[in-house]
Amino acid sequence: MAGEATHAAAEAAAHGFDLFPVVAILAAGVIAVPIFKRFGLGSVLGYLAAGLAIGPFGLRIVSEPETILHTAELGVVMFLFVIGLEMQPRRLWSLRKEIFGLGVLQVATCATLLTGAGVVIGLPPLIALIAGLGFVLTSTAIVFQVLEERGEIATPAGQKMVSVLLLEDLAIVPLLAFVAFIAPQAEDVSLAGRLTGIGIAVAAIAGLVIVGRFLLNPLFRILANAHAREVMTAAALLVVLGAALAMDISGLSMAMGAFLAGVLLSESTFRHQLEADIEPFRGILLGLFFIAVGMSLDLNVIAQSYPLILLAVIAYMVVKSAGIYAVARFLRSSHTEALERAVLMAQGGEFAFVLFSSALSVGILDAGMAAILNATVIVSMILTPLAIMAMTRLTPKPETDLDGVEEVPDGLSGSVLMIGFGRFAQLVSQPLLAKGVDVSIIDNDVEMIQAAADFGFKVYYGDGTRPDILHAAGAGTATAILVCIDKPEDATRIAEHVKSEYPLAKLYVRAFDRQHALELVRIGVDYQIRETLESALVFGSEALVALGVDADEAREIIEDVRLRDADRFEMQIAGGMMAGADMLQGNTGIPKPSPLTKPRRQGTAINPEAEEIVAAREREKAEEAG
Repeated sequence: MAGEATHAAAEAAAHGFDLFPVVAILAAGVIAVPIFKRFGLGSVLGYLAAGLAIGPFGLRIVSEPETILHTAELGVVMFLFVIGLEMQPRRLWSLRKEIFGLGVLQVATCATLLTGAGVVIGLPPLIALIAGLGFVLTSTAIVFQVLEERGEIATPAGQKMVSVLLLEDLAIVPLLAFVAFIAPQAEDVSLAGRLTGIGIAVAAIAGLVIVGRFLLNPLFRILANAHAREVMTAAALLVVLGAALAMDISGLSMAMGAFLAGVLLSESTFRHQLEADIEPFRGILLGLFFIAVGMSLDLNVIAQSYPLILLAVIAYMVVKSAGIYAVARFLRSSHTEALERAVLMAQGGEFAFVLFSSALSVGILDAGMAAILNATVIVSMILTPLAIMAMTRLTPKPETDLDGVEEVPDGLSGSVLMIGFGRFAQLVSQPLLAKGVDVSIIDNDVEMIQAAADFGFKVYYGDGTRPDILHAAGAGTATAILVCIDKPEDATRIAEHVKSEYPLAKLYVRAFDRQHALELVRIGVDYQIRETLESALVFGSEALVALGVDADEAREIIEDVRLRDADRFEMQIAGGMMAGADMLQGNTGIPKPSPLTKPRRQGTAINPEAEEIVAAREREKAEEAG
């Protein structure tokens, strides 16, 4: 199979640009990622496996992964640009303590521990130092990807990890300078040369800030006025790649340049447009980066040096995790947060390749040791998704912090029990409370409960899907139970339990959509309403009035739509979701001649011609009926 692939590639190359590897890379990613995500292994591991499968040590479709890796690094660059767009300068300033406090402490502690671990496993002190400094640089791509998939980038715990990653991106600059300083030929570089390099780096950052502050917004305003979407996309790519190139030429990190460009544009009116333009390129190139990392795993090096690589991977990941956990606990993070950060950031990262390459070029590392260290980092990156899965399954779910929140007391009573107190329930509660109805409210969102208390509501903490909580909340004595949560599966589960255990209580349930409403009717709830139905009808009525329709006519039209919807819903209860489809108003096909609203009285003809027309129509109806 590999021979056929090689032959196909050679034949394609003879006819011009070789598309076969490109198609193979895309196909590998498209096939592997859904499979790995289906089994809960995550997209990162899927990309890595796809790269290993088609790389030099798999099907050999791609023989030079280094070339692809250099191109795919643009995915990391664009990822940092998108993250920068979310980091307004004031928000970044608010994280200064985490970046230069937590970040510096974690990097310094872990670098020291990793260097010691390298000496213990038998590496020479200088090589152990380089290995430790490289492995301390966490994979920005992996951590950001996992945080994004889990929706945790904006959480306090996620922001701390983001801060450490930003510090590590900044740290690559002094680390590269340090490698050059301790190199055997370091004495050939004069003090003036080093100061010149520092001055160039500072000037590059200052120039980027000036351009971003004063030139980018006017540029995008001009391009927006030209109404050329493709030019806006090209300009977005130009900003990202130009900033990355400027930082690279000045000896800094390309990713850091893209991040700074994003920060400078984070308060621009074009921020969302830029993010939308960059997103497709970012996603594809970031996936390509992980595929290239998988391709780069040299199985020959692993086969020859597997005892050392295996020992180094275990030692470095365990030691780094221990250091991260210790620092987190020292700074008073909870056990759960500290453990999650330790597991998520235990691997080496893409900047380690840069550091090891620099050390190889200046003679600190030989080719064999550089390959071993690169393999160690890659294996740690591959193991990280598996470690995250193990942590998720083995550790208990964190207990909710109920500080200042009152749990449901046993025997709580009220004529109405309201489950859930989001935006829907808050409006529902108003007429009940205005009438003086005794309402007991439970919710399992601590932040929502605390916010409700600020507005004078008494909301108890409780999970309405649990039968014991419902009993304690007074479901057995409630006249009516209102289920107002926004998760349809949970609402259905509660409705089933209430109908089974508390059949005398009136059961009112908020439905998510039409399908959910049909499920609730089959359960036997006393009343259900789709959460957007009435607001959508009012919205449509106002739109009709704005278009010049008389207010009375608009009300009649909306009432007709409401009746049509109710009739269709009754048909769907008996005949399924597709029943009554012909009752929907559509914007394609031949308009139906039937009136929108039911006539108040039977139409009559007022002249002979009209009588003939009406009579002809009646005969047609009779023939159709017959």
